[in-house]
Amino acid sequence: MAHPSTPGAPVATSSLFGGPVHQHHQHQQAAGGGHHNSITSQTSFASMSSTLTPASAASSTNTYIMPNSPVKSRSATDGYRPKVTRTLGQRPACLVNASVTYCGNNQIYAFGGFDQYTDEVYNHVLRLDLVSHQWNLVDNYGDIPGVRMGHTATLYKGDKLLVFGGENEHRTYLSDLIVFDLKTAHWTQPQVTGPIPKGRARHAAVLHEDKLFIVGGITGHDNYVLDDICYLDLKTFTWSRAWRFVGRFDHSAYIWGEKVWVYGGLSEDMDKVSDLWWLDLKGSPAFDSPPPVGSLDRSALARSASSPRQPHPAAQSPVIGTSGYAANSRTAQVNPPSFHLKTYAPPAPGAISALKFVGGPTVPSQMQGIHFHVYSSGTLLDFVTPAATITSKECSLSALDLGALRWQKLAEGREIFKSGYRWHYCTMNEDGTKAWLLGCPTDAGAIDMGANGLEEYLSDIMEIDLRRYGFMGDNLGAESRVDSVRPSSRARHREVPSKGLGADLAKLFNQSPETGSGTDFIVTALSRDYDEDEIMGSALVHAAESGEGDQTWLAPDAPTSPPIHVHKLILQARWPHFARLWSSQMAEFHTKKMHIPEPYSVVKAFLYYLYTDRIDPNSEDDDNLTADLSDVAGLLVMSNIYNIPHLRLLCVNRLSKELDVDHACITWYCAGLANEEWLRKRAANFCMTHWGRIVRTAGFQRLPRSALVELSQEIDMEGRVVGGEELDMIVGGIEGRFSDGSSANSRRKESISSTQTHMIESDNDDDEGMEMS
Repeated sequence: MAHPSTPGAPVATSSLFGGPVHQHHQHQQAAGGGHHNSITSQTSFASMSSTLTPASAASSTNTYIMPNSPVKSRSATDGYRPKVTRTLGQRPACLVNASVTYCGNNQIYAFGGFDQYTDEVYNHVLRLDLVSHQWNLVDNYGDIPGVRMGHTATLYKGDKLLVFGGENEHRTYLSDLIVFDLKTAHWTQPQVTGPIPKGRARHAAVLHEDKLFIVGGITGHDNYVLDDICYLDLKTFTWSRAWRFVGRFDHSAYIWGEKVWVYGGLSEDMDKVSDLWWLDLKGSPAFDSPPPVGSLDRSALARSASSPRQPHPAAQSPVIGTSGYAANSRTAQVNPPSFHLKTYAPPAPGAISALKFVGGPTVPSQMQGIHFHVYSSGTLLDFVTPAATITSKECSLSALDLGALRWQKLAEGREIFKSGYRWHYCTMNEDGTKAWLLGCPTDAGAIDMGANGLEEYLSDIMEIDLRRYGFMGDNLGAESRVDSVRPSSRARHREVPSKGLGADLAKLFNQSPETGSGTDFIVTALSRDYDEDEIMGSALVHAAESGEGDQTWLAPDAPTSPPIHVHKLILQARWPHFARLWSSQMAEFHTKKMHIPEPYSVVKAFLYYLYTDRIDPNSEDDDNLTADLSDVAGLLVMSNIYNIPHLRLLCVNRLSKELDVDHACITWYCAGLANEEWLRKRAANFCMTHWGRIVRTAGFQRLPRSALVELSQEIDMEGRVVGGEELDMIVGGIEGRFSDGSSANSRRKESISSTQTHMIESDNDDDEGMEMS
C-alpha cells in the first residue's frame, strides 16, 4: 500500500466544541477493517519507512500528521479499590498506643504499646515484610529502651528510628530519646544537652531539616495537656527551649511551606476538634539557627538523678536469652518531676494562626468514626474508618489542600473500606504516595484465635495507592511558591542564578532559530480561526471520532496554528512515541515539520511540559502558562495517547483539585477518553450535584450526543429533579446537619502574633459516646 506522492483533498472534521478542522485523508481502511491503532502497533512505522526513502522525503514539503487516537488496547477499569491482605508469622496481639512506622524497603516496624486485655506494656520490636506479608520479632541489642506506650518513632535518614517519650508500665511520662539502627538492630541513647522537655505521651513528632519537632501531648498525674512546641537539633543533639503553641494530644503534625501544621486530636477540654493550627517558621532566628551547644536548664539540676544516663557501647550490653532478644528489659528513663510541669512557656516566635471548620458537606466530622491523618505534597488526608457506631458506607477519604485551605471528598467509604474490618494504625511512605492501614476483622468467624483465645490485633493490612487519587507525592509535588523579588529599574543588571534544568530549557522553548536558540524542528496544531468559546479555552479532536481512517499528510492549504519551534533532541529524549518515530526514520524527520491535530494551547502546553516537566501556572513567562483546565484535560488525553505516566499524574492531580462548574463536563469527558475511572466518577458526581448549573455551561452544550446520554445516565435509577419548596427543605436540612445552627460554609480564621495568644472556641458538638482514635 503506497503513500500518495502528492497531498490529496482535505477532509473536514469537527471539533468537540464546534468549528471546522482541515486534515488530509491518507487512505481508506480495507473493507470491514477498524481504525488503525498507531500507538500500540509498529506496522505503520515499517511500512512508511519502506515506501518513503530518505531522498524522496528530503525533497518533500509535506507535513506529517501525528496520530492522535486514544489508546484502545488499555482496558477500562471498574474503579480502584484497595486490597486487604492477611498477614502471617508472629502477629502482634492487641497493641494499643504502639508506634507503627514505614521504614522503606517494603518494611513496617512496630514498637512498644500495651496489651488491651492484660494491660502489660511492651518494648518488643516487630517487623512486617510487605512483600511476604510476614511478621517477625526482631532481635535487638545495645541500649534497649524500657517498655513504653504513647511514644513516637520517626524515620531519620532512611535507616534510623528516633523514639521519643511515652509512658512506662507505672504510667510515668518519659522524655528520653533513643535511636534504633535499622541495619544493625542496635539501640543507642545519645547524650543530649539543653533544656530537656517535659515527659509526655500521645504527642506528635515531625522531622524537618535535621530537627525533630515535638508538639503537645499529655503529662503529669492528672493527664495535663501540653500546649508547647520544641525541637531537638540532631546535628548537635541539643534541645531548644519550649514555646507555647496549641494544647493538643492524639493529634497530627506536619511541616510544609515553612509552617508547622497541627490538626485533629483532643483539646485541653478532652473534646475532639477539627481546628487547623499553623505556626510560621520563616524568618524566625529561634527556628533558623541551632540552639547553643552545651546550654543548661537550671531547673534540671534538681532532677540530675533522673537525667539521661551516659551512653555505653552496644558491644558491652549483655545479651539476654538465647535469641539475643531482651523481652521487656528496662533501663533508666528520663522523668522530670511533677513540680516542674506547671511552668508556662512564652509564646512561640512567629505568627500563629488557626482555622475552624464549622461544617460543610465536604468537611469530615471528627465526632464519628476512627480518624487517621497523614500528609502528602502539601495536603492533609483524613481517613474516616469504620467504628462501632458507623459502617463503611458512612466513612470517607477527604483531603484538605493546605495552600487553598479547602476540603474535598476524594472517595466514599464503600469505595475504599470492605465491611467487617476495624483499622487501628496508619503509616505512610516517605514519598507520600502510599499509605497502609493495619487492623483486624470484626467478624468472629474471620478472627484468628491466638494461644489465649484473643483476636489478632494487627492481623490484616490494606495498602492504599494515593497516586490513584491524583497525589503526586512529596518528591513530585509542587513546591511552595516563593514570591520573586523583581529588581529595581535603577539596579544594575546581574546574572540570575539557574533555577534548574527545566527553567533553563524553558528559555529556549518556541524561539525561532534566528534568535540563536538552536531549534531545529517545527510543530503546528489546529488553527485558532475556528469559533472557540472563551470559557472552555480549547477543544479535543480525535481521528477515531471523524469516521475516517488515519491521516498522514496535511493539505498544503489547510489552516494551522503558528509554528512552535522546538528541539528535536529534547522531543526524542522526553517523548517515547516521538523517539520510536525517530528510530523508524519517518518522513517528518526529513521535512522537519509535524502537525498534531489538537488545539494550539494544548499542543503548546504539551511541548512545554516536555521541556520543563511541569504543567502548573508557576512560571514567570506568562505566554507559557497552562492556566485553563480545558487545556489540562486535553493534556490528560494526550498523556494516555502517548503513554506518559508522569504527565497523567500531574493532570489528574490538578483536575481533581481545581474541579469547578465550568470545566466539570470536559473533565468528565476527557477522563473517560483517558480511562481515568476515579477522576471520571468524581467529575460525574460533581456534575450530578450541580446539575442545574452544569447544563448551562458551554462545555455541556457542546458535548457529543452520545456523551450527553452517557452523562445523563450517571444519575441513579431512582434519581429525580427537585425544586421549589422541596429543594429549600432539603438544603435547609443539610445545612442544619452540618453546621449546628451556623452557615454550612462558614468558618472562622484567627491570626495570632508572637506577642499575644488567643484560643478559638471549641466545637459545640456533644462529646457523649466519644471514641478515642
